[in-house]
Parts: sequence; structure tokens; C-alpha cells
Amino acid sequence: MIKRLAFRELKTKFGTFTEILYYDGRQESIAIVMGDIDGGENVLCRVHSHCIGAHVFNSIECTCREEMEAAQIAIQNEGLGIIIWLDQEAKGNGHLALIESIPFKKEFGQAKAYEMAGYKADARSYTPAAQILDDLKVRSIILLANSEGKADELRKESVNVSAVRELPVS
Repeated sequence: MIKRLAFRELKTKFGTFTEILYYDGRQESIAIVMGDIDGGENVLCRVHSHCIGAHVFNSIECTCREEMEAAQIAIQNEGLGIIIWLDQEAKGNGHLALIESIPFKKEFGQAKAYEMAGYKADARSYTPAAQILDDLKVRSIILLANSEGKADELRKESVNVSAVRELPVS
């Protein structure tokens, strides 16, 4: 079960959020929240996995950084929303899997590349995200994602995903 550890005000170039740190006994997860989402329905929500390449090294090999920025802009425009950051590098396989999958990525795509390197196509768990949404008393979300598959995985965790809104990325 996830536990709320701490929170603080977080000023970003997209406005002020409340950052909330969670821990499930293995990993930390972070929620950044704008506005009063308590009991909210159709709350904009991005569930975002850690990507060291894009977020730390400014890699242009994936769209993770652009997706995060687009989500923050959408939430800023709405004045209300949540981003849940999960420590699940490389679709939950870890950074080594990412590095080992690179030779296969161009020809086969990222998911198949992970499998060819000996990993799962997608090893992420959405349980922490579901537990965070429950802790925040969010009743339903509009998922900010470019994949219907993420919505399906969240629904398996009993998250009420009322719609999926694509994020504009180049």
C-alpha cells in the first residue's frame, strides 16, 4: 500500500503545483497537483514514467520530455490537474534494458526491441498511480496520453478513465 510521506509547494514555468511524495515500500512516486482535485471528476491526469535520457540528458530519441511539457501546459490552461511520476525507467525494465534494446529499436520499435533484448515489452505497474488517485480522492480522470493502452491498464486498477486526450508532440 502506498503511503504519503511529504508535500511542498513547487513553482514551475507552468505555474505553481503541490508536489506530494509517496512511497510503497520499494519505490517513491510523485504527484504534482494544480488546483483542488479532492472529489474531482474528469480531472486532467498524466501518468508519466521516469526517463533519464529525456529528462536529465535532454535526449531527442524519445518524446518523454515533450509529453511532460504538453501535460503541464494542458493542466496550466485548465487550472486543474495532476501529474503522477512513476519511477519506472524504460517501461519498467530499467536503464540497462533501454541501453541493450537500442540496436533493435529503429527496425522493430521500442516494445519489440525490449523483448529482443530479453525484457518485457512493458513491465510497468499502474498500481501506485491508482493508489495515489485514491488517496487524492479523484473520482474520474481524463488521461493525458498518446496511448489507449495506458488507459486500459489504469482501468484494470479500477481507475475511472472517462476519456483519453492526446498530447501534442513533434
